[in-house]
Amino acid sequence: MISHTKVILLKAIDYQDSSKILTVLSSEHGKIALIAKGAKRPKNKFTGLLDVGNILDVVYYYKANRGVQTLTEASVFYKSDIFRKDFQRAAVLYATLELVAQLVHDNEVNKPVFNFAGNFIQWLGESDTTFPSVFAYVQLRMAEIIGIGIHPDIENEANHTYLNVAGGSVSNSASEELSYKLTPAQSRFVLQGLRSKSKAIFNIDLENGELKQLVHHLDVYFKYHIDGYKERRSDTIFEQMI
Repeated sequence: MISHTKVILLKAIDYQDSSKILTVLSSEHGKIALIAKGAKRPKNKFTGLLDVGNILDVVYYYKANRGVQTLTEASVFYKSDIFRKDFQRAAVLYATLELVAQLVHDNEVNKPVFNFAGNFIQWLGESDTTFPSVFAYVQLRMAEIIGIGIHPDIENEANHTYLNVAGGSVSNSASEELSYKLTPAQSRFVLQGLRSKSKAIFNIDLENGELKQLVHHLDVYFKYHIDGYKERRSDTIFEQMI
């Protein structure tokens, strides 16, 4: 079957002498692998198109029983050279793409994740300012989109606040199983992220140590609720900016 659809390029690796294997999030078929034959050759039709984070219009031959599909045509729907020049944007981009790749199973069609990731990449590429805390916001939103969202259960925001991992809540009391006490700034960030989608959340002043700790807490949350969730390789890049 010939498929014409949009994809988000999550990962690209060299294959043999001249080709590339791409991991993409496809609007039509979910997370799949594509082979771009001859992509490493000079003047190949895919030259300049296969940068990680690009959103592409593609044509590929799809067979459900095949592990790698054959890419035949590609054109750019969205790309931004800013990710090559801006270390902070690139760090957030790579961390986000790796998170998306972990949260979507192979061949699982998830339009909400696809739409969020596509819109986020374009926002990140065009935004006037880069906020390191944006990745923690991505974690909160992705948890909500895939159905394991954290729900606020706060009686008094002035009191101590805890992220209850097992119960999936933020509350004034710690659960018995696994909880993290949040700093006041972490608490404000999480609660605002759960209650609204305003960029005003990035005005909350999270110290570098607080942000790194919050990202870790949210990763533990994903590990608890999702089998096989792993640490991101891109974290070594991301942590250099916080």
